[in-house]
Amino acid sequence: MSPTATPATVATAPLSRPAEAPAGTPTPAARDPFFDNAKYLAIVLVVLGHAWQPLTYTSRAATALYMLVYAFHMPAFILISGYFSRGFDMSPAKVKRLMTSIVVPYVIFEVAYTWFQHWGEDAPPEPISLLNPYYLNWFLAALFVWRLTTPVWKVLRWPVPVAFVIAVLAAVCPDLGADFDLQRVFQFLPFFVIGLRMKRSHFELVDRRWVRIAAVPAFAAALGAAYWLAPTWDDGWLFHNYSVQELHAPLWMAPVMVFALFGVAAVLTAGFLAWVPRRTTWFTALGGGTLYGFLLHGFLIKLSRWQEWYEAADWIRSPAGLVVVTVLAVTMISVLCSAPVRRVFRYVVEPRMDWAFRAEAGRKPAAP
Repeated sequence: MSPTATPATVATAPLSRPAEAPAGTPTPAARDPFFDNAKYLAIVLVVLGHAWQPLTYTSRAATALYMLVYAFHMPAFILISGYFSRGFDMSPAKVKRLMTSIVVPYVIFEVAYTWFQHWGEDAPPEPISLLNPYYLNWFLAALFVWRLTTPVWKVLRWPVPVAFVIAVLAAVCPDLGADFDLQRVFQFLPFFVIGLRMKRSHFELVDRRWVRIAAVPAFAAALGAAYWLAPTWDDGWLFHNYSVQELHAPLWMAPVMVFALFGVAAVLTAGFLAWVPRRTTWFTALGGGTLYGFLLHGFLIKLSRWQEWYEAADWIRSPAGLVVVTVLAVTMISVLCSAPVRRVFRYVVEPRMDWAFRAEAGRKPAAP
């Protein structure tokens, strides 16, 4: 299983009021369909990456597609997550939302995945460690750290350069440890901080015909490069959870790869956002449930590995198998993001928990 089991989902909110909650949070105010569309398409890419991973062992084409997806799908998620974290402060209402939308689901699914592994592998349960995120939970842990530090990034004079310095330093520190998956937290940090600095007008810059056209050769070139590199290149670089020492590279490669991978991710993210529809589509409503799809699809992905579904027939590893796996993955994530699934799992993914907080924690401060 790839160590990158990525995650995640991103907060959306009404355009006039940046949200402080992760993806999947319904709000009474009008939502911007562009961001819901982007979230849905991004979570589709997350699931496709996970679904394609077993096929990479025997298919160079599947490996190239897998590398292409991992080059930009998490940066795109994190960038949008940063954008919708701009309004976070330490007010009681926002801290309450941080607890119920990130901390509580993190604890619940950390326990659930640990016991699911115990059942699926028929092995003694591993110790539950809330400091060492299991599988997909790394994104919730990272989002908690990023959002908690948002006030710091908002007051710094040069937040983006500082974030890049931290990312480079993390890449040369193999002893950061597993707590909260800090390698990923720090190496992905620049995307979150850039998102914090963005305005809605920045997303409009890619809404141009020439950008959509230019994205075609950009993605084609990236896919061609991935196909060429597939047999020899260590795709661990794309996961952002290893130091250069662990990837058997010299120290000077840390800044080179941090900025090179950032450049590739920036170009592909811009192309991806240029292709995202601005209007309401059949999948726009599903974009509000990406947190559900993200947290729940991991159970099926894990089960497919433990039950060896990819070994059931030889044709699964053929081009036709790649198509079938792709269709099934898209169908699965669409169902998991749907309204009926959200109603069933709302109590564990988005618990209200008013009983746990003082009454004023959910109120907005009175206007002066």
